[in-house]
Amino acid sequence: LTVKESGGGSVQAGGSLRLSCTAFGYTYSKHWMAWFRQAPGKEREGVAAIDSDGDTNYADSVKGRFTISKDNAKNTLYLQMNNLKPEDTAMYYCAAEGVVALSLDGGYYNYWGQGTQVTVSS
Repeated sequence: LTVKESGGGSVQAGGSLRLSCTAFGYTYSKHWMAWFRQAPGKEREGVAAIDSDGDTNYADSVKGRFTISKDNAKNTLYLQMNNLKPEDTAMYYCAAEGVVALSLDGGYYNYWGQGTQVTVSS
């Protein structure tokens, strides 16, 4: 299983980005996935998770601004990020094959991508 993120970049505060994640050899419709992020000098943080039914869970820090979704036909996971803030600056990681539904604990995911950098300037 190979997990790969894309869509990161640099934006000004208030801007938007959409991250994408593809996991080759994986059936999105049946499994639980999530997005995490890690800023320099900080611990990894769970951002958003989605289960096989499309139910979602978000960290308080991104509620109302970020939306996690998946396209089962394209086997692609997305993270739409709106109204970005400088504190959202981090490396963002896609995680696959969760063993606990909707968990924001990275210890419950078995596969990870290499990450995509998001930088938000003030």
